[in-house]
Amino acid sequence: MTAMTAARTPPPATATAARPGPGLRERKKIRTRTAIRAATYGLIREQGYDATTIEQIAERAEVSPSTVLRYFPAKEDIVLTDEYAPLLVAELRARPAEEPWLDSLRHVCRTGLALGAPASEDSEEAEATRLRTRLMVEVPAVRTRMTENMAVTGRLLCQVIGERTGRAPDGFEVRVAAMSLVGALTEASLYWAEHGHEDDLGTLVDRALDILEQGLAPGKP
Repeated sequence: MTAMTAARTPPPATATAARPGPGLRERKKIRTRTAIRAATYGLIREQGYDATTIEQIAERAEVSPSTVLRYFPAKEDIVLTDEYAPLLVAELRARPAEEPWLDSLRHVCRTGLALGAPASEDSEEAEATRLRTRLMVEVPAVRTRMTENMAVTGRLLCQVIGERTGRAPDGFEVRVAAMSLVGALTEASLYWAEHGHEDDLGTLVDRALDILEQGLAPGKP
């Protein structure tokens, strides 16, 4: 989910307990993806997004350009793609069936945000989080790819909402509910970046969920 795309590599505690850790092959893939992302962020900080090429990324990550493109079909995907939407969907599925839907969403969002919380505001992780959300705002190609990725996340959520409500996953109401949530989380990330990352992202996500639950009250800023 977009508001949590800067999450770190450890999976949520509940997910860890529910499944064995990744095997050697998967760990190698994670290391490669991590190296490619780190190389990309470093180059973008040094010379800007547009000037950074796949060839430069590959050289710094010590892989071939074809390897970069095998993991990330486009440069925008290096900034936006993560492995956490499926994990968070699994977290939603693990919530008690009788739990109110918005309560389940709040739990999962807090889990994702805690997972991505950097050790400090000055850490490399925090800087990467701010950089990627700034690129979502400032770079049209990243913004366009983000919109495409929202549809993918929305389809994952449709499956979960369908399971929880007994509705068809491709039904109109389910699709509206899923994309409303994706849109709310995306706008929380964009607002955070547009306002210089001064707000607390978790508070913004809670406010976004409040709007989904209660509607928009008139006369408030």
